[in-house]
Amino acid sequence: MKRSSGIILPLFSLPSPYGVGTMGKAARDFVDFLAEADQSWWQVLPVGPTSSGDSPYQSPSAFAGNPYFIDLDLLVADGLLSNQEIGACDWGSDSGRVDYGLLYQHRLDLLRLACERGWERDGAGVQAFARENEDWLGDYALFMAIKRHFGMSPWYEWPDEEARLHRQDALVRYARELDADVRLFTYVQYLFFRQWTALRAYAHDRGVGIFGDMPIYVALDSADVWSHPENYQLDERNDPARVAGVPPDYFSADGQLWGNPLYDYEAMAKDGYSWWCRRVRAAGRLYDMVRIDHFRGFARYWSVPAGAKTARDGHWVWGPGIELIEALKKDNPDVQLVAEDLGTPTPEVMELLLASGLPGMKVLQFAFDGREDNEHLPHGIPVNCACYTGTHDNAPLGEWFAEESPECLGLARRYMGLNDEEGLVWGMVRQGASSVATLFFAQMQDYLGLGAESRINTPGTMDGNWRWRLREGQLTDELAQKIASVTRLYGRGRS
Repeated sequence: MKRSSGIILPLFSLPSPYGVGTMGKAARDFVDFLAEADQSWWQVLPVGPTSSGDSPYQSPSAFAGNPYFIDLDLLVADGLLSNQEIGACDWGSDSGRVDYGLLYQHRLDLLRLACERGWERDGAGVQAFARENEDWLGDYALFMAIKRHFGMSPWYEWPDEEARLHRQDALVRYARELDADVRLFTYVQYLFFRQWTALRAYAHDRGVGIFGDMPIYVALDSADVWSHPENYQLDERNDPARVAGVPPDYFSADGQLWGNPLYDYEAMAKDGYSWWCRRVRAAGRLYDMVRIDHFRGFARYWSVPAGAKTARDGHWVWGPGIELIEALKKDNPDVQLVAEDLGTPTPEVMELLLASGLPGMKVLQFAFDGREDNEHLPHGIPVNCACYTGTHDNAPLGEWFAEESPECLGLARRYMGLNDEEGLVWGMVRQGASSVATLFFAQMQDYLGLGAESRINTPGTMDGNWRWRLREGQLTDELAQKIASVTRLYGRGRS
């Protein structure tokens, strides 16, 4: 892997007049900005559909794309919508924040109009797309159609027991009765992947790769769990027996109770982890490099009894380890994987990372707690890793410098040689860029010098996350050249 760098910016954080960032002009403008800044990578968060809570890490499908990211102006140019139709909707008054409520009210209605106009016209393309994605698309489209039929309630609360348990007779009946919605959700995925493929090609033409994120777990209310309950630790009614989370850590004194169903790795091993292989294969069709979120869960995972109030009640269970990693690498030899191995560096996680050969992650914000053996201190990080100023789960540097303890900041200033003339944020960027780590990433907010108002996510909280957006005009040629200067100084340029 070549020494390089990139910028973290969720797709939803792009500017647009329609309430959320999309795969349209603003996405291409950002690719142009990255190219001008001599960046090799655009790191995005998961691009799957979101559900209650709006988190991209709790999606109704591990394979589908988010309908909100379909660009409406591109649909107008394609003759599927009119400017009057998209202009008649209220997309909110704050261009700096995503309003998911308004998106939920309006977006699908517009996409239904597009489907009515494009289904027959694009019939050959839709059929080819359906064949290429037959291992997940049919289940997902029917799942979403039945959810709408039952008022968007989660599948485990559906009043029809046969549908809830994924019985074949019920599936055939609902596919017939809900044919219009099945077509809608099929066509929406066709539109998403058509636009994504074009955007990715645009990025490649400008020398920019897309670095995507693959959550380790899937949501309970997902087509994945509903259609393949055998892959999860469920009881005879397909209700979770135990759920996922993490123990108490530096993010939360109670740990984090995620609530995702846990995998039945013993059952998955019997067919060579085929579901996982398909999932990584699908990620490779979206991204040029893939971050495996919560990689440490493959070594040991935190298992919490279903119904527990906090993650404190969990315990550690051994995961599939190197057996799964080797299966994924063998099935997907061309997919570059990165391990998100953050957390307490336990021996089993360190051994698995070493055995896998994958790059791990180091975060500068975690480096200055006073421990001489802190694994995030730049002088000790390995070449085979990705160094971050902070991830989407961390405070932007503007907030970090404003709120971190005096002891931590004092050590950071001394270690990194920070000074007011250069600027604290740029000094930390310089430290990350100059490190021996093959990859270096910073949040877009860091380069813009933004603070708490621009934070993407605060782990362990539900409100206010996944909403921050760029405003028009914030990305300037001057900023791109300043980023490029640091990038080239430390040998991370693309040439």
